[in-house]
Amino acid sequence: MSQKLTTTDHSRDIAGLKYVYPVISRRAGGLSIGINFNTNNACNWRCIYCQVPDLVRGTAPEMDFQLLEQELRFFLKQVLEGDFYQQYQVPEQYQVIKDIAISGNGEPTSLKEFDRAIELIAQIATEMKVLPNSQFVLITNGSLMHQANVQAGLKIFNQYKGKVWFKLDSATDEGRKKINDSKHSTVKTIENLKIASRLCETSLQTCMLDFLSVKDAERERQAYIELLKNNKVKINRVMLYSLARESLQPEAKQLKKVDSSLMNIFADQLRNIGYQVSVTTQ
Repeated sequence: MSQKLTTTDHSRDIAGLKYVYPVISRRAGGLSIGINFNTNNACNWRCIYCQVPDLVRGTAPEMDFQLLEQELRFFLKQVLEGDFYQQYQVPEQYQVIKDIAISGNGEPTSLKEFDRAIELIAQIATEMKVLPNSQFVLITNGSLMHQANVQAGLKIFNQYKGKVWFKLDSATDEGRKKINDSKHSTVKTIENLKIASRLCETSLQTCMLDFLSVKDAERERQAYIELLKNNKVKINRVMLYSLARESLQPEAKQLKKVDSSLMNIFADQLRNIGYQVSVTTQ
């Protein structure tokens, strides 16, 4: 029985695999092959817009590298040579591998052997000629960039032209506590952002929510602008987006999408201080 992939369905087990899952990505504009290190639904943050079911605090479990290799080779072969697009009713315009994205159900850099996993994925994708034709993306909250094994992984990642998507939903300690349920300070965030941007091409990903009061939301946007103006960090672009799928966190009913006109105004403000900005409204 076929199952249709859509931009609103990011189920990690849709393909029946442990580590590998397909996504039709609205930001990428095609097929994103996700790699889930956090199969235990554990993360060191708890973002209020997170769609992970039964999210818990913690780190990624031990990786079964043999299984990861088997799954990735099997899945790539199905996409490249099999009937994957037909089986999952993927529209023709999306029938292209846009990226391999290390993301999943928690913070991927919390994997103990993060560097080994990066190397394995890159070697397989290169051998099967997916890389460098497609992008290689790491989606991260950036909180563990100071760790030696993470930096070792990023150096390997950079050899394969990997791109870091670094989460920055708030430029204040208070906002980060409300939105990400994290005590990670702004000072530490900037330090880790500098590490990431020094080792790899780095973009910011920012989820804009209708959650704070109008006054607090304006204060957050101004703090974000000031943070980027005052810190010398090489950023490829800023990616603004809002809700596309319902949160599975307790705050879900309090969250609403931000109006696209407000997102575009904010994008223009960031462009005016010299940044490339993309806006995803769907």
